[in-house]
Amino acid sequence: MNLNNILEIVRLTDVGQWRDHNEDSIASDDSMGFVVLADGMGGYKAGEVASEIAVLSITAELKEAMLNQCPGQLNQLLNKQAEAQLMLDVVKNANEAIYYISQTQPQCAGMGTTLVAGLFTNNKLIVGHIGDSRMYRLRNHLITQITEDHSLLQEQIKSGLITVEQAKFSANKNLVTRALGIDPEVELELNEYDVEVGDIYLLCSDGLSDLVEDDAIQSTLNMLSSNLTEAARTLVQIANDNGGVDNISVILARINRTFEYTRNWSDGLGGGKFSGWSK
Repeated sequence: MNLNNILEIVRLTDVGQWRDHNEDSIASDDSMGFVVLADGMGGYKAGEVASEIAVLSITAELKEAMLNQCPGQLNQLLNKQAEAQLMLDVVKNANEAIYYISQTQPQCAGMGTTLVAGLFTNNKLIVGHIGDSRMYRLRNHLITQITEDHSLLQEQIKSGLITVEQAKFSANKNLVTRALGIDPEVELELNEYDVEVGDIYLLCSDGLSDLVEDDAIQSTLNMLSSNLTEAARTLVQIANDNGGVDNISVILARINRTFEYTRNWSDGLGGGKFSGWSK
């Protein structure tokens, strides 16, 4: 089943006002109902390498693995447990690839990337994330952050050392406690959520979330919910107007129709559309 008419997906990435290159990478695949965003870090352009490896390898391996689950068997079904395991496996492989290059190529030493990815299936959304790139959900006009940052700042908030308001002015905003490719192994946080028709899901790098308040994100998505392309442009513009100190990336996905079914990965994948990745 191709989710192209069920999901509306828009993505946009921008270098910002201060950086000379973009270390964010984003991609989507309508045939899988898959969206992914990575925000690279480390060395001159090394972060760009890490985020590209993450996005391209995860998307390609996930699609290949799903196709291989049912070669030539039209009735072979793939359940959500298998989908979740595939997410874990392809992220593990991406981590190993980035780590290997960082250890063997001096110009890439220390590189890594955050990651947030979503797989829509059977009226569910499987969300995996590492680091401080985020996913939000707009439902009934209210926005909710559905990922929790893997960051020093978030740990300080949870332990009661600082308040959420104090965190807005902290110097530790960009210190992540978990990233893809930094260590030989990394833990992907994986969660599942029910989806509803009309939901809008936002994936973003911290170039957006650090500079645009949740209330402003909410009001923008409510005001422009019928035009996701304009909504994405407006969010990026607000971040740039507020300083644009980092690369800014946005993916928006809206649920237009219900898709309650048991996924048959040989149905529609052959004619599905990988809409590419962006820098």
